Amino acid sequence: MMEREKEEHLMAKQQIDRHRAPGRISAQPRLHQRAGEIQDYGTVNHLPPLDLEEPVRLEITAQLNQLLADTMTLRDLYKKSHWQIAGPTFYQLHLLFDKHYDEQVELVDSIAERIQLLGGVSIAMAHDVAETTQIERPPRGREEVPVQISRLLEAHQVIIRETRKMARLAADLKDDGSNDLLVSEVLRTNELQVWFLSEHLVNVPLVLADEPSKRAS
Repeated sequence: MMEREKEEHLMAKQQIDRHRAPGRISAQPRLHQRAGEIQDYGTVNHLPPLDLEEPVRLEITAQLNQLLADTMTLRDLYKKSHWQIAGPTFYQLHLLFDKHYDEQVELVDSIAERIQLLGGVSIAMAHDVAETTQIERPPRGREEVPVQISRLLEAHQVIIRETRKMARLAADLKDDGSNDLLVSEVLRTNELQVWFLSEHLVNVPLVLADEPSKRAS
């Protein structure tokens, strides 16, 4: 740590100590605070009144955190594609990618809140997500439109596959809330987005239709 930062921490500590006197009220912000975690990642609170046993909540929150990491990765992949799209379909896909991004943002929030509701700790930071996700990492540079769409479809496939498995698991464990989230929100949103994306990879004429004889050959 640099000397200046040490001095700032020392000054902040002295200010906090001065204003910790019983009954003392101060408008001074208490800066540079650090403390131990109040809950470890990978754990759940012991006794929330949810009628779900701790082993069930441990299993579900672990699965949901994997889904959350993959959903956050897909969300960011949509934003990357939104920024870097090029070519004749720029305008349409620029808007579509941003629409899908917004929908994935909502899913991220719903999944994270479900984890917290179950007493767990949701994954949050980019470096932790990058270490956890199952989705292939794209290059930093721009790629052609078919490649961008293919990457997005493959990411959706990862999420859809794991969502189906998780929904069945949640049903077996009697976690109806998680099952409803997975089927009604995550699965249906991703399926719909797959439909919109995949139609952009259909190779059909844009202006002049092929004659039936040419198609047969």
